Amino acid sequence: MRLFAGLFAFAACLAAPALAQDAPAATTRAAPAAVTDPQNLWLLDLSTGGRVTIWLRPDVAPKMVERIKTLTRQHFYDGLTFHRVIDGFMAQGGDPKGDGTGGSTLPNVKAEFNYLPHVRGAVSAARADDNDSANSQFFIVFQPRLALDKKYTVFGRVIDGMQYVDSIERGEPPQNPSRIVHAYIAADNPPAYVPAPPPAPAALGAPVTLPGTGAPAGTAAPKRAPAPARATAPRPAPRKAAPAR
Repeated sequence: MRLFAGLFAFAACLAAPALAQDAPAATTRAAPAAVTDPQNLWLLDLSTGGRVTIWLRPDVAPKMVERIKTLTRQHFYDGLTFHRVIDGFMAQGGDPKGDGTGGSTLPNVKAEFNYLPHVRGAVSAARADDNDSANSQFFIVFQPRLALDKKYTVFGRVIDGMQYVDSIERGEPPQNPSRIVHAYIAADNPPAYVPAPPPAPAALGAPVTLPGTGAPAGTAAPKRAPAPARATAPRPAPRKAAPAR
């Protein structure tokens, strides 16, 4: 019995190196950039009233992050709308055509599906049916949609200004779409956020003269002497609207 036990132990020692060689090597994840690294902070000044800060993740999606930086520095995103915005789901933008069919003149980006989830604030690359068809369009998630995980490339996360994303006009397409006023990479020393100017009031045309007055509409009528004070009965309280049935 001792002889067999010794032979078994000797055989196990010989087999150990071979098993170690056959075992797959442990994979290690690249370290993400610091959330304070200005080279990986994407700033979107929105027409909804403020600046959104997005933490880019080149550790999991280096090609898409590089595309975002390139287009941003070309001012590609300035003025583009959020053309497809679904309440409780996401806001999609980055299309120069504004209808979901456009992109940049650069080649499409290959898929970089990764472990980052589509949670609130996640920023992911929009694409067509082809996995490798991402280009310039992206979407920001309102509420978790984990069914999209590993089917779309998550390349960033909103870390400040999500309230301005929540205020993006809804619709497919929206009637009055919200816009990216300016996009910047924080390392490029962008100016402070400046609110978009309010829209100019609609022109009302030339003044109209009211019949029998000789005065243009909108001018103050001559004041009359105040009438003697008159006693009035208390007004009844307004009735409450009946609840909808």
